[in-house]
Amino acid sequence: MEPVKTEVVVVGGGPGGYAAAFYAADLGKKVSLIEMDRLGGVCLNRGCIPSKALLHATKMIAEARESANRGIQFGTPTIDLDKLRTWKDSILTKLTGGIGQLAKARGVEVLHGKAYFEDSQTIRVETAEGQQYLRYEHAILAVGSIPSLPKAFDLGNPRIMTSTEALEVPDIPGRLLVVGGGYIGMELGTVYALLGSEVHVVEAADSLLAGSDPDLARPVLAAAQKKFKSLRFKAKVVSMATAGKQIRVVVEHEGKQHEELYDRVLVAVGRRPIDMDLGLENTKVQRDERGFVKVSERLMTDDPVIYAIGDIVGGAMLAHKAAKEARVAVQAIVGETAPTREFVVPAVVFTEPELAWCGLTEAEAKAKGLQVEIAKFPWGASGRALTFDRPEGLTKLVIESGSERILGVGLVGHGAGELIGEGVVAVEMGATVTDLAECVHPHPTLSETLMEAAELYFGHATHAYQRRRTH
Repeated sequence: MEPVKTEVVVVGGGPGGYAAAFYAADLGKKVSLIEMDRLGGVCLNRGCIPSKALLHATKMIAEARESANRGIQFGTPTIDLDKLRTWKDSILTKLTGGIGQLAKARGVEVLHGKAYFEDSQTIRVETAEGQQYLRYEHAILAVGSIPSLPKAFDLGNPRIMTSTEALEVPDIPGRLLVVGGGYIGMELGTVYALLGSEVHVVEAADSLLAGSDPDLARPVLAAAQKKFKSLRFKAKVVSMATAGKQIRVVVEHEGKQHEELYDRVLVAVGRRPIDMDLGLENTKVQRDERGFVKVSERLMTDDPVIYAIGDIVGGAMLAHKAAKEARVAVQAIVGETAPTREFVVPAVVFTEPELAWCGLTEAEAKAKGLQVEIAKFPWGASGRALTFDRPEGLTKLVIESGSERILGVGLVGHGAGELIGEGVVAVEMGATVTDLAECVHPHPTLSETLMEAAELYFGHATHAYQRRRTH
């Protein structure tokens, strides 16, 4: 069969893949996008979008309970799981359809099927209609990642779930064990706790949400301790076994082993690069010992006509990081110059309170040997936070001594994920703490806590007091 000629082939239709395909098409390239499943990838179909939908829906339960403190009472909620799933799935359908329409408008050819590299410039696509061959000038790998499930836990029992199955909300288990205290475990544990499950969390590290500064994670931990039945750190799951309609789990904690029964187990110990047979051995593409594709600063693989982006290249496994890498890769393909410096990638944990940060954390700055100063504004001094009944928040600036440049921003509190974008702008543009302090922010808002944190650095924040700096 004679191959069809195209200029750019993108393998994977997630937030990195479709961003790459669309940008290449916008720059005048003839583009083919190959996706095995629905457009949108893990993020849209089995990750960030469905989890945020469920977090929003279940947050209403907590808010209804809390409203009694404000003199407004609601009855006990009734939960229709079928309707909840239908509503959640309708969002995914709308977004997937929207991506398809955008592809069509741009003239991007979408092929649904499995991709296999015959050589460095030929790819075979196995579709429902049969095989198709494409001859391309450049390819972009954006095939993503899948949840890690250690072999010891993979019993073939549907009661042992990864995030993929948990997001389907098959039922509301009486007792749920969450293995892993990272953002996936915390977010989905929150969903099930609010739906009514008794949630127990086991984490191997000595704290939640590794990578964030402890002072920012502290309010999230305090909220989790209220929502969850138990939180155990420096603990590990020794074994799992089927026990009738339950899972028998042996947990080791504080030098002792405990045998426990759960109705379901959620294994949330991270994600790993997808390992499907792509025929990469027929190209010059190389992977490292963990299975991630090796790339240059411009995201070129060891095969000069093949680029790779997103989860498959490692680093932060975040949709927005993949989308940014899509731009970098396409710019390299079309010969545009692009900055080679590291770009600022924000992280958000959508618990209640939310946790978000960008740039350097305080711990990272100190590990690099940088001289930094910290400015913190407590949300207990924010009128807007009090109107939300959310005074536990904190805004934090990591500031380079001498230059007073903002190196990092951290936020914990209601809606922190919506605020961190301002922090990204500050860090990306090399703003100083004076720049931020002089930007007028609207009152009363949570956004003004960024301005007041900057003002506090100089000792003249309106709503908090700190001794004036003398240098």
